[in-house]
Amino acid sequence: MSDIWLTSLITDTPQQGYELAITLSRRGVKYTQPDMDVLKKLRPEYANSADALTAASHVIAVNFQTVAAANNYWRG
Repeated sequence: MSDIWLTSLITDTPQQGYELAITLSRRGVKYTQPDMDVLKKLRPEYANSADALTAASHVIAVNFQTVAAANNYWRG
């Protein structure tokens, strides 16, 4: 079992929510491929691929949707 780092999706602002979405996305990659050597080896391939970068942006957007919904879209 890994450390507990995500205790809430609630954030004070949309900016914090977006940053949380990025963290969720990055953590997802680390959970999927826990070998840091492999991650570093693969980085040049996806860092220079428009398709891979678009896919990464999509994952962040989906995570941001989840965080925004959890925060009632920051409406009072």
